[in-house]
Amino acid sequence: MRLSVAAAISHGRVYRRFGLSPRSRLDLLRNLVTALVRHERIETPWARADEMRGYAERLIDYAKRGDKDERAMRMADFWLTEKDLIHKLFKVLAPRFQPHPGSYTRLLQIPNRDGLDRAKMAVIELKGNPLPPLVRPRRDSDKTLLNQLLKGYRQDAQRAAAARGTPV
Repeated sequence: MRLSVAAAISHGRVYRRFGLSPRSRLDLLRNLVTALVRHERIETPWARADEMRGYAERLIDYAKRGDKDERAMRMADFWLTEKDLIHKLFKVLAPRFQPHPGSYTRLLQIPNRDGLDRAKMAVIELKGNPLPPLVRPRRDSDKTLLNQLLKGYRQDAQRAAAARGTPV
């Protein structure tokens, strides 16, 4: 008997397929990048946020070169569908991220969307934004096996110390 593991084999696919054509995929990503630059925090399905994240970070990398750089201006002109945001990209966001070498965005998973599709949702935001911080879910809770074992060990140690009459 041979066990096999189902693996996600891409067969030459480099990116996710959104929309009907490559052009609609690019339009979707451009609109998401534009919304992220405008609002600095957006809520979108997780797959879209994850795919868009690299393009947004690359755009900020180009913006850090300055508005005199021709390639940076062409990239900003292509990726931002609202041209009034080019000024914000070069004068507000680029100086904010100038001392940082990378990782300008934060991706947090939020509860699934209600409705028919129950899509996995996420919030993607630019770090250092003026919005109030999101509450990150705590990873360790009292219900995990490790924490239950540690709790039992502490209780046993306290009982043993109380029986001996020594403080813990």
